[in-house]
Amino acid sequence: QVQLVESGGGLVQAGGSLRLACAASGRLSNTYALGWFRQVPGREREFVAAISRISGYTSYSDGVKGRFTISNDNSKNTMELQMNSLMPEDTAVYFCAAGSSTASLSRSQGDYWGQGTQVTVSA
Repeated sequence: QVQLVESGGGLVQAGGSLRLACAASGRLSNTYALGWFRQVPGREREFVAAISRISGYTSYSDGVKGRFTISNDNSKNTMELQMNSLMPEDTAVYFCAAGSSTASLSRSQGDYWGQGTQVTVSA
């Protein structure tokens, strides 16, 4: 059984930074890619970023490119999302997920999902 647990959410002012972390436990193969999504109440879940644990290839949505950085540590089964220059429209619940590839994650096709962590950016 694979479990993903997010941490690091909170309240920050616009222009500030936050660092989210995702810890994976259980038998998660290194072939799985990891990714971040976010969701605002009443709207569909949105892809944010993904990383291949094999090649290190990263993928970002246009809305966060240049501001967010995804990284992972295979030895610790952890993933992080460094979020800089935060804007009020980044406010959402952020989820980490594991999927078969970065491409599948970019299509919101995840096999395992965390419970989410709230990020609130005040104006």
